[in-house]
Amino acid sequence: MGSAISELPSHRTPLADAAETGLKIVVVGGFGVGKTTLVRSVSEIRPLNTEEVMTQAGVGVDETGDVATKTTTTVAFDFGRISLNERMVLYMFGAPGQERFWFLWDRLFSGTLGAVVLVDTRRMDDSWYAIDRLEHHRTPFVVAVNRFDDDTVRHSLDEIRQALALPERVPMVDCDARVRESGKNVLITLVDHLYELAMAQEATP
Repeated sequence: MGSAISELPSHRTPLADAAETGLKIVVVGGFGVGKTTLVRSVSEIRPLNTEEVMTQAGVGVDETGDVATKTTTTVAFDFGRISLNERMVLYMFGAPGQERFWFLWDRLFSGTLGAVVLVDTRRMDDSWYAIDRLEHHRTPFVVAVNRFDDDTVRHSLDEIRQALALPERVPMVDCDARVRESGKNVLITLVDHLYELAMAQEATP
């Protein structure tokens, strides 16, 4: 299934008439980690997003930290689409990162096949809530480490796995959310992981 994603054309394409199966995934992570950017970079349609300009009302509420230059924020969710093949379509929902919007996450998780947790190594503590909620819902997920240009300390994936206390069964990959090929590789990793889990479940007596 992963190879089907890698063969997608780079231009925006209409939904195939034969499409009959829709698979829902969510992209979660801390504030400013790159969720909107990831959905935007891989979507084959013009993505729906609910970004609004940050105002003084968010001062002292939204912790900007290492993303102090960020001027917009997602207030509901992002939505994009990518076709796996002529019949199967992946629908992506990017969840808002600020704590005051976390109440939306459980609703977004409803009917979700799997998830991508985006991690910013400068603010790894922001990843805990996403991982906790996914484990609570027993939603399979992969972790994608979004490498930022100004991240001067480049931790290895093994170091990040240890810091997040992630078991080996959870796939982890590097990514650049701005680059379409890199984003597609994250989705390939997730789809392959879901496929392996499904095959293992079928093989269980």
